[in-house]
Amino acid sequence: MKNPTSFLSTLAVVLLLASCAPEPETRALFNGENLDNWETFIGSPLNGFDSLAAVATPEKVFSVVEDQGTKVIRISGEVNGSLATRETFSDYHLRLVFRWGETVYTTRNSGLLYHSFGDFGAAFGTWMTNIECQLMHGNLGDTYLMNNTVCQAEVEKNDSTGQYFFRPGSPALQFGATSNGSAVKKRSDAEKPLGEWNTVDLYSLGQTTVHVVNGVTVMVINNTGAEENGSVKPLSGGRIQIQSEGGELFVKSVEITPITEIPAEVIK
Repeated sequence: MKNPTSFLSTLAVVLLLASCAPEPETRALFNGENLDNWETFIGSPLNGFDSLAAVATPEKVFSVVEDQGTKVIRISGEVNGSLATRETFSDYHLRLVFRWGETVYTTRNSGLLYHSFGDFGAAFGTWMTNIECQLMHGNLGDTYLMNNTVCQAEVEKNDSTGQYFFRPGSPALQFGATSNGSAVKKRSDAEKPLGEWNTVDLYSLGQTTVHVVNGVTVMVINNTGAEENGSVKPLSGGRIQIQSEGGELFVKSVEITPITEIPAEVIK
């Protein structure tokens, strides 16, 4: 018979060690000073703004400026461009805080592009192939699949518009260039008024990603992948890009934290 006192002592040690395990470290991808740990790329012109694209430079399109005493990233929006992490990431919680500026060339359009891979210019002459958490004003939190990326989502179709909306509990459909299209609309609108700061939380674990806008879960997609030669290759990580795409955008912070699970209250 085992000694119950010894067992309880061992259990106590195990619980103590578990309680002392370090919390995952949150990293600031924007260091608050410069863009040294980011890569920039200037791509195709905005429709009707070829002259601006001809003189656009990375330093002009992507810069660090002061906003009410705080240094923030300014993305001019005058040309299609990419601000990309040099590192790749998987299994993470990313938090982006942004707001729209006053200058608009075409539309207030941008995106948080994740699982990015390949070369700049592969998507629309500017971006790496990716899956997009839409930042566009009025569409914040939508999913858009660039090039050959795919996913599954529980959706309901609006027969009058042909659009698919994320609806938990509905049948799951495959999305991509060859099946049901590349766009899934958000569940609900949680965007703040123009000029106010929005917080986007992106949870990525394995082949599942969740878009949370200002504390509201608006999108869950599963089985993220890339279609190649008629089959789907799992896609669970990659570089992060933020778009310049038609409107002035300010980014206060970009932070990333490793995760081993997606909180139950987020993926409900």
